[in-house]
Amino acid sequence: MPIDIENDDPQTALKKLKARENILRELEKVSGLGSWEVDLITNNSFWSKKSYEIYGVPEDRPVNLDTFLERLSDENKLLAQHKLYEAFETGEVVSLQIDTYKDDGTPITVLIRGEVIFDENKKPIKIIGTTQDITEFIKIKEEAKELAELLEKSSNEIYIVDKETLDYLYVNKGACDALGYTKEELLHMNVRDINPQLKSEEIEAIKETLQETNHLLNRSVHQRKDGSYYHVQSYIHTLKYKNKDSLVIFDIDITPTIELELQHKKQAKILEHIHDSVIATDIYGKIKTWNEGSTKLFGYTADEVTGCPVQMLYSPKNKFSLDSLLSTLNEEHKLNTEILMLKKDGGTVICDISLSLLRDHVHNIEGYIGYIQDITEKKETQKLLEEQTQKLRYQAHHDTLTGLPNRTLFKDRLERTIIEAKRHNNSFALFFIDLDQFKKINDSLGHHVGDQVLIEAAKRLQSSLRAEDTLSRLGGDEFTIILRDLKVAKNAAKVAHKILNKMKEPIRIGAHTLHISASIGIALYPENADSLEDLIKYADAAMYKAKDEGRNNFQFYSEEMTKEAMAKVVLENSLRNAIASEDFVVYYQPQYAADKDKIIGMEALVRWIHPEKGMIPPFEFIPLAEENGLIIDIDRIVMKKAMQQFAQWYEDGLNPGILALNLSMRQLSDNHFITYLLKTMKDYNFRSSWLELEVTEGQMMSNPEQSIKKLKRLSEMGIEIAIDDFGTGYSSLSYLKKLPLNKLKIDQSFVRDIPLDEEDVAITKAIIALGKSLNLKLIAEGVETIEQKEFLLENNCYFIQGYYYSKPIPAEDITKLLTH
Repeated sequence: MPIDIENDDPQTALKKLKARENILRELEKVSGLGSWEVDLITNNSFWSKKSYEIYGVPEDRPVNLDTFLERLSDENKLLAQHKLYEAFETGEVVSLQIDTYKDDGTPITVLIRGEVIFDENKKPIKIIGTTQDITEFIKIKEEAKELAELLEKSSNEIYIVDKETLDYLYVNKGACDALGYTKEELLHMNVRDINPQLKSEEIEAIKETLQETNHLLNRSVHQRKDGSYYHVQSYIHTLKYKNKDSLVIFDIDITPTIELELQHKKQAKILEHIHDSVIATDIYGKIKTWNEGSTKLFGYTADEVTGCPVQMLYSPKNKFSLDSLLSTLNEEHKLNTEILMLKKDGGTVICDISLSLLRDHVHNIEGYIGYIQDITEKKETQKLLEEQTQKLRYQAHHDTLTGLPNRTLFKDRLERTIIEAKRHNNSFALFFIDLDQFKKINDSLGHHVGDQVLIEAAKRLQSSLRAEDTLSRLGGDEFTIILRDLKVAKNAAKVAHKILNKMKEPIRIGAHTLHISASIGIALYPENADSLEDLIKYADAAMYKAKDEGRNNFQFYSEEMTKEAMAKVVLENSLRNAIASEDFVVYYQPQYAADKDKIIGMEALVRWIHPEKGMIPPFEFIPLAEENGLIIDIDRIVMKKAMQQFAQWYEDGLNPGILALNLSMRQLSDNHFITYLLKTMKDYNFRSSWLELEVTEGQMMSNPEQSIKKLKRLSEMGIEIAIDDFGTGYSSLSYLKKLPLNKLKIDQSFVRDIPLDEEDVAITKAIIALGKSLNLKLIAEGVETIEQKEFLLENNCYFIQGYYYSKPIPAEDITKLLTH
């Protein structure tokens, strides 16, 4: 009822106002709301006691609107000011949820509601409102979200069903995988649909039990979508879900256990029904009655225990004594608890025991009776469920191979580190680490060796860090480090040097001695960025810069890296457009028989004609094309144009010899490559005897078994196979003999300094000798001088390619060469 003070004398009105104020203070205590008001005329503010408590501000400190605003970040301050303007504009109550902090720096989330009060001239004179601390509510909401993710990712079956209808309200992925149904299908189904053997009376019994205990263990049989059956152990508990009385069911597949039990039952002829234990004692605790269920549970016969103290069954390991248990029973008349009991053989069982008083005809206590169930298995199942829950929680946040935090936990740690750094005005560094050449180890030696390398790399990285730093594995060979409380940037450089030196040490796995290195990108907080997304992006960009600089080094992020990344994106888009419009031309570098100065063939080389930048050299776009898979499309364009040109030369009566096309491993691995090759040859009447495919040594040896299989098919079609850049990879002679090779191309790095460099001379002679022993043709690349030509001829290498004869030139210039 409202308090009327208009007609009261001043003293009475003052008392009523005081009473109303006291009522408001009591309401604040109950509701947790702090009230406040701001006088827009005087700029004075009033906070209630609860408002002071929420912000942790002493009540004797003067407060105003700035007291609230100065606790906000710039972004939240703008949001609060926007809401304030909205209140002025609309005159309605506005709400604002915002992050702030207490006077001692503790972060809190508050919900603020406010309204502007206007005078009779519609001039704003006051703002009044309330503040509520909702920090715990937000925390509970986040924890609920994490728990929901754990339930969804659990490998066990988890269901929530309507308690009355037994319709499914929620099913997790584990349930869908086990039953073979989609989530949508199951949510239109009922418990009886997958439990066809479950009888109505069993369902009613389960509901009655749950009415009393709220939880139970039960076994049932599930039917999959394909009609097959399997047994499950169900842990059922009551709960409220979306305002409905519901049941949550945790199911574990126990088919093997059931099969084993059935086998044991057949072998041992176990009785179909086993009764629980019922024991009655006199008032002194001596056993008076003992049923068959007790014999089965404890091992004693009735004759052995009648008249004996029930204390003989009570384990001294229980937390409370039997006397205190009976004393509680005398006071409360009924007692249900779990205790540890002793069997005749000295073993222990966990029992659920329901105790009641026995009374005589005049209601005096004359003894006790206990109904006892062996719940050892149930407790073990509960323990197993708890262990599995802990294990699932760990697996959801850790890498299974190395045990390090995974991407999810890394982002959580990084976000927390940013919050702490902002609060304490600290700096830290984020490292992005990629192992160099790891893919080669994985592809050539197998994933089992690669996994051991990753484990060892993780150990070395961890040994380089402090306890407060965080090392994570994002996946593959990518690791991150959060280097906390960084005093100066050079400390990050010291850690990076330490890591690089650790990684250089040989790794011994079985018979293999392996060498790896690392490329490290470093982004600094807050110097480079103050948000999670930007820190990750910039550290990643710095890591790629380290790779571009030759690997086995570290790079700090700079703005130039972002520019380079943007330029790379622009180049990739232009490259895709160039492929769509085939803005490529083919240049040809002639190959000569040096002893006759006669053209024997030519290598096709791609050139990109950009509409604005003109000709772009291959070294600027080929690595990018190989990285993103566009090399297949480019190779197809070159193949088509080169074959069309070669066929035209032959049709015109010219003799261009053999067409040498570079074959990338991406193209060779493409399932449609041979089909496309045959179609192109057919379209342009191009003969297989005119074609030579060149594969680089390093690419071929990355997957030699697959290379041998594909190249043999090509060789059977009459196509010659050459190894390009021979001598620069890590060939195995055993694989070299198995390959259907026709030619070795001596890499120009060995030809460049002959005959002056003794080491290059020796290597070149060795390659020529190897080629001759394997009956392979030999051709030297990069020949530029008469001295190089004469040296090669003297050492029985007759085919050469290089600037000595011609640089790569367009088709019309080749036509002139062929007609003279």
